[in-house]
Amino acid sequence: MTIEIIQSESDFLNLKNEWNAHLIKSASHVPFLRHEYLTSWWSTLGGGEWEEGKLLILTSRDQTNLLQGIAPFFLENQRILFLGSHQISDYLDLIAGPDTLADFVNELFGFLLSAESPSWQILDLFNLPEDSPTIPLLHQAAESNGWSIKQEVLQSAPFLRLPSSWEDYLNQLDDRYRHEIERKNRRAENYFLPANWYIVEDEGQLDQELENFLELMAHNPEKESFLTGKMITQMKSSAREAFLSGWLQLAFLTVGDIKAAGYLNFDYNGKIWVYNSGINPMFENISPGWVLLSKIIHWSIEAGKTELDFMRGDEAYKYNFGGIDRHVLRIQVSRK
Repeated sequence: MTIEIIQSESDFLNLKNEWNAHLIKSASHVPFLRHEYLTSWWSTLGGGEWEEGKLLILTSRDQTNLLQGIAPFFLENQRILFLGSHQISDYLDLIAGPDTLADFVNELFGFLLSAESPSWQILDLFNLPEDSPTIPLLHQAAESNGWSIKQEVLQSAPFLRLPSSWEDYLNQLDDRYRHEIERKNRRAENYFLPANWYIVEDEGQLDQELENFLELMAHNPEKESFLTGKMITQMKSSAREAFLSGWLQLAFLTVGDIKAAGYLNFDYNGKIWVYNSGINPMFENISPGWVLLSKIIHWSIEAGKTELDFMRGDEAYKYNFGGIDRHVLRIQVSRK
């Protein structure tokens, strides 16, 4: 395998088909590593999270020129980071198949030691899933090169294994939470205005529906401050790219003709990835967020999804709905 450096945006864009085809075979196959997601992220530097940075994508190919690995990096102030770092991309990793990942990591470290590598001091990798096979390989490579390595838990990232039926799902919950979900759904069904839900399917309506979703998000003061101009551009861009590629799930609960709740999720790789939500406080009395999430879980089970990933954050509702804890990590490798 040989390492190639990708530093121009045009070369990055031209990798799309190869990149996504290789991701399907990767040990880590998550939506935040899709080419369209990361190019969208790069176009705004994470919605303004970073003021500057230089592309430093490292790829490896075999003798037939077939991609064997992708390190989706950028360089900022002597730090090498994952593209997507770190505020808005829940899971990040190297992109390589299980059989080639170890060789790819070793080759990456060989490159980073070489005269061809840009100057750097810290390899600072956020949001690695705790079960990523990359993590032990990073430890081995750092130790064999005499570099220091630090590992820390950043956040919880609960997930829900989906059974084969809605009844089985309810039965696996604690009694109090099962009764709470059923009670909140009955209250919505018996409300004096009809409560319905839907998933956006019409591309012609997408821009307006995204505006509606952002308005719901902005009802929360913390999310309102998060939604800067650049972040709004970023969210619209990444959502549109996901829609065009067939893996956006934008869902709304309506009460009468008013949107009461919205979820922006990813329907990807046989799972639902719960990314963000917005609630209209006008309908707080019928718990629209709980009702819509229960509809999404019910739909996911019927659609044969294997898992619902609540992603980063330890909000109580995730565990009320049966979430099982796991974590994302930060790995820092420092040169000596």
